Amino acid sequence: MPPTTSTYPSETETVHSGAWRLKAIIGGSIGNLVEWYDWYAYSAFSLYFAPSFFPQGDLTAQLLNTAGIFAVGFLMRPVGGWLFGRIADQNGRKKAMTSSVLLMSFGSLLIALTPTYQTIGILAPLLLLLARLLQGLSVGGEYGTSATYLSEVATSHRRGFYASFQYVTLIGGQLLALGLLLCLQKLWLTADQLHEWGWRIPFLVGAMLSLVALYMRSHLKETESFEKRAKNSKDRGTMRELLAHPRAIVTVVGLTLGGTIAFYTYSTYMQKFLVNTVHLSKDDATLISFVSLAIFAFLQPFLGLLSDKIGRKPLLIGFGVLGTILTIPLLTALSQTESKLVAFALLMVALVIVSGYTSINAVVKAELFPAQIRALGVGLPYALTVAIFGGSAEYIALYLKSIGHENWYYYFVTGCIFISLIVYLTMRDTKHTSLIEKD
Repeated sequence: MPPTTSTYPSETETVHSGAWRLKAIIGGSIGNLVEWYDWYAYSAFSLYFAPSFFPQGDLTAQLLNTAGIFAVGFLMRPVGGWLFGRIADQNGRKKAMTSSVLLMSFGSLLIALTPTYQTIGILAPLLLLLARLLQGLSVGGEYGTSATYLSEVATSHRRGFYASFQYVTLIGGQLLALGLLLCLQKLWLTADQLHEWGWRIPFLVGAMLSLVALYMRSHLKETESFEKRAKNSKDRGTMRELLAHPRAIVTVVGLTLGGTIAFYTYSTYMQKFLVNTVHLSKDDATLISFVSLAIFAFLQPFLGLLSDKIGRKPLLIGFGVLGTILTIPLLTALSQTESKLVAFALLMVALVIVSGYTSINAVVKAELFPAQIRALGVGLPYALTVAIFGGSAEYIALYLKSIGHENWYYYFVTGCIFISLIVYLTMRDTKHTSLIEKD
C-alpha cells in the first residue's frame, strides 16, 4: 500500500512564504465569484428574458413570474446546504466545492440553450425552472463550504478580513453580471437584440467560467481543520452531530434573517425597483446598481479587518439598529425621488448599513461550530433561512406592488431586521469564543 501524503501545507511552507494561504484564499474566492455570477445573471437579465418565457401580461406580471422561479430556486438551497455540507464534513471541503461549481455550470448551460415559449410552449418555463433548481442546489452548498474553507485557512488575527472576501466575490459575481449587461446595452447590442437572443450570452459565459473555477478548485489543498480534527470524528457531517448544537443553529437563523432580507432588497431587487417604481430607464437602473455594488464590495474587507480589532458583535448591532430605524425612510425616499443622483446616494446609505452584516456573517457562523460539523452547521440553517426569506423577498415586494401596497414591504424588511437585532444583542462575540481556535 503506497504511503499517504498530507494534503495540507507543512508548517515550514506556511511560515516562510504564506504562498499556500494566498493561493487558497484566491482559489476559494474566485470559485465563489463564478458561482454567484451564474446565480445573479438570472436576476440581472430577467428584465430581458421574461417575455421569452412568460409572454402574457404587463412588465410587473412577467417579472412576478420570473421572480417566482427565482424564489423556487431558493427552495433547493437547503437541500444543497445539507448535501454539500455533508460532503464537506465527511469527505473534505475541496471535494464539496468542486462538485458544486460543476453543477452550476450545467444549470447555466441549460438556461442558455432553452428555446423560448413561442417555440416549445410550456416546456420553456419548465426547463427554466429545472435549471434554477439545479443552480439552487449548487449555490446552497457553495455558501457553507466556501465560508468554512476561507475561515479555516485564515490566520486567527485576520480571520474576519480573509472571510470577508466571500462577500467581496459574492457581490463581485453580481457585478460581473451587471457589467456584462452594461457592455451589451451600451456597446454591443441593441435593445431588440438583447430581448430576442442577447440575454443568452451571460449564461453561456457562466457555463464556461464555471469550468475555469472547477480547474482552479481541483488544485486547492485541503484544510488542516478537516485533516486533523473533522476527518477523525465518526459523527462528522451527520444530522445527529448538528442537532447537538441547538444554540448555534438558532443563532445562525436569527442573525441571517434580517441580513438576507436587507441584502436581497438592495442588491437583486433594487434594479427592478429602480425601473418599476422609481421609473428610471433600464440602462440607468443597471448603471446605478453596478456602481453602488462596486463600492459596496470595496467596503467588505475594511469592515472585516475592523471586526478583527473590535469584535464581530459591534458591527452586527450597528446594522441591526440602523436597519431598524432607517429602512422605511430610505425606501420611501427612494420610491419618491426623480433624481438619479439622489437614488444612488440613498442606495449607498442603505448598502453601507448592510455591510455591518455582509462583511462578517460568514466568519461568525463558521466560528460557532466545531470542525466535524462546521460546513453543514453553517450551510443548512443559513440556506433554510435564505430560502424562506431571501428567496421570497423579491416576489413579496412585487406582489405587494401589484395589489397597490408596495410600502407594506418596507415594514416587512424592518421587522425582520429588528428580530435579528435581538439576536445580535444576546449572542456572544464569536471573535472571543471561536471554535476554530480549537481545531
